[in-house]
Amino acid sequence: MSATAATRLNLLNTQRRLQQLGRGRDLLRHKREALVSELFRLARPAADARALIAQAAARAYPSLLDVLGEEGYDGVRALGWPTRELRVGIRPGVVWGIAVSELLDRPKVPRSQSARGFGPGSSTGSAIRTAEWFERLTDLLLDAAPRELLLQRLGLALAQTSRQVNTLERRLAPALRTDVNRIRTVLEEREREEHARLARLKRRKRKVTALPTGSV
Repeated sequence: MSATAATRLNLLNTQRRLQQLGRGRDLLRHKREALVSELFRLARPAADARALIAQAAARAYPSLLDVLGEEGYDGVRALGWPTRELRVGIRPGVVWGIAVSELLDRPKVPRSQSARGFGPGSSTGSAIRTAEWFERLTDLLLDAAPRELLLQRLGLALAQTSRQVNTLERRLAPALRTDVNRIRTVLEEREREEHARLARLKRRKRKVTALPTGSV
């Protein structure tokens, strides 16, 4: 890569670019701080939700194994009939330039025994408890999904912003400062050489002027 020509115009342009880079770096730093604040704000609710999900899963899956032992695979499939479709509305949004989604019109997942389709005497207590735990688990997962997605995207945005700040601070800004110093040094050296040349010309002119008439 060829060096920038040492001219006053290039010096001004490089200094201007360095100033613009500084402003861009400051904006990215503010964005990074905001992303960190948003992540901290969501961290506690996310941790609490994950703990509830882990508890529900720890109850639901062992309970399912018990029902499989009692009813068998075909029996469990029969108890799960008819299946139902859970539909949710999604509203897109933007947080700090990041595309996010919000769940709207969430269905009520937990339901009564009659709503599950269990006939009288067709299910055991284990089957009912298992259905309740999996409905609870599904409800918790639906509640946590938008927040988890936002956390993931905020984390990616934070990592990208940090890389951009590091690139500006550690690569581009030092390179531009090096160019500014190099161009300024070259221009100052040229200016000294020009002053020295003019001084020599003045001395020669004075010598010529000081010679007696007809001595040349």
